[in-house]
Amino acid sequence: MKTSRQLSDPLKLGTRGSRLALTQAQLVADALGTAEVVAVKSSDGAPGDKERFVRGVERAVLAGEVDLGVHSAKDLPGERPEELRLVGVPVREDPRDAYVGEASSLDELPEGARLGTASLRRRSQLLALRPDLDVAELHGNVDTRLSKLAEGEYDGLVLAAAGLQRLGRADEIAFRFDMEKLTPAAGQGSLALEGRRQDSTVAAEAARISDHDALIELTAERAAVGALEATCHTPVGICARIGPGELGALGGRLLGGGRTGRPGAHDAAGRRARRERRRDPSRSADPARRAGRRPRRRRARLRGKEPW
Repeated sequence: MKTSRQLSDPLKLGTRGSRLALTQAQLVADALGTAEVVAVKSSDGAPGDKERFVRGVERAVLAGEVDLGVHSAKDLPGERPEELRLVGVPVREDPRDAYVGEASSLDELPEGARLGTASLRRRSQLLALRPDLDVAELHGNVDTRLSKLAEGEYDGLVLAAAGLQRLGRADEIAFRFDMEKLTPAAGQGSLALEGRRQDSTVAAEAARISDHDALIELTAERAAVGALEATCHTPVGICARIGPGELGALGGRLLGGGRTGRPGAHDAAGRRARRERRRDPSRSADPARRAGRRPRRRRARLRGKEPW
């Protein structure tokens, strides 16, 4: 495994080959000033398995084929290779979910309207608001989903506003959901830069373009998801926002109502959630724990001052 490098050549940024991923990586390259975007082939996996996109990029970073992996932060699993670490979080885009279709609000949709989404979290929250809707599973990149809408297969789509903005397609957004109604996924709207743990030179370059608030918000959101033992198959929403002198955390299906407090308050919320799950296993996000079986232990990934 390659460990470090000298910056005599442009940094190589690895990402998946979709138009959105390449656009996001190019934004990072532009911020760095001198960098090359490299499309990395995804690893094998089932449709809807977002981790396969991450695994392919991580293999390229470990092999030294690229210097940094550029990920949509919401796709990053909690368990990652020990040899890698997250080294940067650029300025965050709008974390909200957006509706694309002919309506100005969810209430305007007719009964039985067919909506497309690939997210179990969105499906769960949409049906909690409108049980009469037909929320259908829809996979594929943003362009593929929009084309299916144009072909009339769906009445509307629910997508991340950030992706549409980065692709220059924000004008197709009919409305954006209030975060108290559709709470975003952890990391939604953020990009995460992943590098080799021992490569301090590259880490310093990534840190140079990182945004303090985006870093704190992502750290809080990932801590909350970890406390809930949630996975990509868990319908959980969490969005942290920094305000004057405080860090506000809005929780979705598993967290309940919004919570606001000083920075660090999410740690106490996580401890309360764990105590509640011990008393009532049915509240756990882990299927094994809900069924009364002993769950597989997960090793914490926090080390030293690293907040990931």
